[in-house]
Amino acid sequence: MLSITTKGPYALRALAELGRAGDGPVSIAELARRRDIPVQFLEQLFAVLRRSGILRSQRGVKGGYSFGRPPHEVTVLEVVELLDGPLGREATSVFAEAAAAARAVLASTTVADVIDREARDAGAAMYYI
Repeated sequence: MLSITTKGPYALRALAELGRAGDGPVSIAELARRRDIPVQFLEQLFAVLRRSGILRSQRGVKGGYSFGRPPHEVTVLEVVELLDGPLGREATSVFAEAAAAARAVLASTTVADVIDREARDAGAAMYYI
């Protein structure tokens, strides 16, 4: 069926924060704090992403996580399927069409796109008195 758990959205929020932080490693505790994600949960997600090569980790005082592959090469679909399994592959009927549409959108969106969208959305908030 078509199922995305909280793993994918949380991982993408943390990856976007990692992208905003720059090139150096960022501690998982800092990423979790900035995005209000439980540290233990984020550790589990990042372990999967590290094993897949999307992230790399560095130990020590100045350690943390950084991208193992450029964010523009990592699709949202790849992240979601690493964490939740195949998306809608066994769906039938109208649900197969919905799954194919969702897969197409997620496959054409990269982590870099998510980072850019968040930056654009943050700058779009204007308040008038």
